[in-house]
Amino acid sequence: MYRELAAAAAEVGRHDGIAAVILFGGPEIFSAGDDAAELRTLAPRRVAAADRMCRAAFDALAAIPRPTVAAITGYALGSGLTLALTADWRVAGDNVKFGATDILAGRPPTGGGGARLATAIGASKAKDLVFSGRFVGAEEALSLGLIDEMVAPDDVYDAALAWARRLTGHAPPVLAAAKAAVDGHPPRARRGAAPDR
Repeated sequence: MYRELAAAAAEVGRHDGIAAVILFGGPEIFSAGDDAAELRTLAPRRVAAADRMCRAAFDALAAIPRPTVAAITGYALGSGLTLALTADWRVAGDNVKFGATDILAGRPPTGGGGARLATAIGASKAKDLVFSGRFVGAEEALSLGLIDEMVAPDDVYDAALAWARRLTGHAPPVLAAAKAAVDGHPPRARRGAAPDR
């Protein structure tokens, strides 16, 4: 799955006709994270390789040179929470449950999840969630800064689409540069693109 996410992120970045990206797991659940039972069967070397692949996919999603919005339904747990945190804007149903639940499976956050969480809500609040593995409802997630908007569950995708549509009047290269300016890294030059002067 992580290879496919990284490939999709790279593909989106090559298309100037795409103004924004919506990450949507479906109407029932955003992502329940990795299969903890499967990870427990892997040798430590394979777990480390899986974590590197996970981190590379999440880094690729976060680096998409377009604004991204996560449309979060149901649950966003463990690496599913990290997936949501790769987005620039997060909208969730008022019944969603979030959790940095890796600790409940006996492991630290995967794929850079701890650092992304700390960036989003601050180190002490992130440590509370990471150390406890507790679930957070949508209202608390909104107050913590995990999400930017809370809507009725049936309105999640439409709210994400409305946010994305607000941006369609801006040129994709300008949006890419604006995102890079906020994120603190320069946009990747496309092959054949003229350098800035």
